[in-house]
Amino acid sequence: MTTALAHDYAQGHDTYLYGGHGRDLDFQPLVDAGWRTDKGPHLSVCVAPDGLAEMNHVRGTLDHQAELSGYQYRWSASGGRDGYRSSWHATFTTHTPSHLIAATATALANPAPVPRYEAEIPKRNLAAARVTPVPPPVPTPLDVRRATAARARSAGHRALAHVPAKAMAMAVSRPSAALPTPSRRR
Repeated sequence: MTTALAHDYAQGHDTYLYGGHGRDLDFQPLVDAGWRTDKGPHLSVCVAPDGLAEMNHVRGTLDHQAELSGYQYRWSASGGRDGYRSSWHATFTTHTPSHLIAATATALANPAPVPRYEAEIPKRNLAAARVTPVPPPVPTPLDVRRATAARARSAGHRALAHVPAKAMAMAVSRPSAALPTPSRRR
């Protein structure tokens, strides 16, 4: 969904705001992924096989101002377990471009894992997640240079902060063996 939105935004001309309204979309990407669908005369609901996500579509006339204020919605998607900070919810108005709603449905149906830090997953949702340790990335030469420079800066600041003035004077007068000897001018 965010990729589709970013693509539209990059195209300019406000294409992310306009274009086929999401009034007549179906749940096809979700149905193809095995989601259970219940289509009623006014409300259609599509629920994930594990019951942890759903997408809803409301038919009929909706008040545009009520949609914008969040009191009504044409499409909604939600997931996670019930409870504060452990679930998510998204809504789309009647005038949301249909390809953005379709992109959301496609993303919801995609079984590929979404990278998250374990600490970002609410504890009550952890049992439903497949946690797979990922090896840390191999640092690039630029990463190594930056880390070395940062350690040198922070080691220097710590040394200055904790060394008594008398010892500091002695340290300044005697260069470290690791430092190159300064050239002397005559």
